[in-house]
Amino acid sequence: MTETTTVIFRKWRNNKGYLGDGIIALFPYEPGDTTGLMLGSYMHIGQHGQASPNVIDWTLPAAPEEYAALKRELETLPEPYVLRVVRRTPKDAADVRWQAARR
Repeated sequence: MTETTTVIFRKWRNNKGYLGDGIIALFPYEPGDTTGLMLGSYMHIGQHGQASPNVIDWTLPAAPEEYAALKRELETLPEPYVLRVVRRTPKDAADVRWQAARR
């Protein structure tokens, strides 16, 4: 069985973001730093990185047609993701990131 990765697709309020098309994939359960405070993220340009949990407040939900290209990219990487798309940050995400950062 392949492990699924929970992802939230968001778009920058000006729909341009800092780079690329303004769509960002946030991985609420993946630590983006060694403390687990930050979460993993991915954009077309810049690709994998860390993001503040506050990026949810700085962005808007992306519609499926807006994030389709980024989703396709994530699903076809050399180590492809099997994605579970959610619209909200799961309540246990911060605890799971914190625990994962300590492994």
